[in-house]
Amino acid sequence: MQPTRLFTALSALMFSLPSHAAEVSVAVAANFTAPMNAIAAEFARDTGHVAKPAFGATGKFYAQIRNGAPFQMLLSADDETPAKLAQEGLADPASRFTYAIGTLVLWSAKPGVVDAKAEVLKKGQFNKLALANPKLAPYGKAAVEVLTGMGLLDSITPKFVLGENIAQTWQFASTGNAELGFVALSQVMKDGKIGSGSAWIVPSKLHTPIRQDAVILASGKGNPAAEALVKYLKSDKAKAIIRGYGYEI
Repeated sequence: MQPTRLFTALSALMFSLPSHAAEVSVAVAANFTAPMNAIAAEFARDTGHVAKPAFGATGKFYAQIRNGAPFQMLLSADDETPAKLAQEGLADPASRFTYAIGTLVLWSAKPGVVDAKAEVLKKGQFNKLALANPKLAPYGKAAVEVLTGMGLLDSITPKFVLGENIAQTWQFASTGNAELGFVALSQVMKDGKIGSGSAWIVPSKLHTPIRQDAVILASGKGNPAAEALVKYLKSDKAKAIIRGYGYEI
């Protein structure tokens, strides 16, 4: 290719890329790890912007943000934390919205252990039950609500193995350190169904809805990548990915 034509081709390529491409640092609830990784890849491909996610417990992210952690956006595991940050002047209230409604599941890595009516909990013939720390993680709080409603909390509490977040909780259950675990459905979904082991998808009426809100933090206000990610999470493409991991919209 002649130098002039090469220069023209390279110039065309450069001008076809978004001139406003930017990065956004996103604190993401651990339960949303798989869908967020998928969304981040599509987001970069479709918009040219880059979303850089960090995954962990919502309660810990709240403390970190209050102490000046350099996140520009939060995808929380609840709706209370983003609202609280907005009230404290640490987030933009106008940007807050519910991006997903989580589904809790009782899961065992072994087939045939968990039945469709959760009789395994009532019989109590297991040594350990993993759940996320209810003081830090909404899925753990929901699990406690379920056990309380079933009248089993007092008898099962001695068998608790608490994970710092839902990712560690899944680890406990997947490695067999706990026979059972209350985890997010998204963690055990594969191709639209439970990928392995056995599970009871907890009816949503048994606990407070796990409404997961997103919000742009004060440090991210005006960041074009943050604003673009908010719009992208509301798109049909992102919603399809989110539903594919067992969430409601």
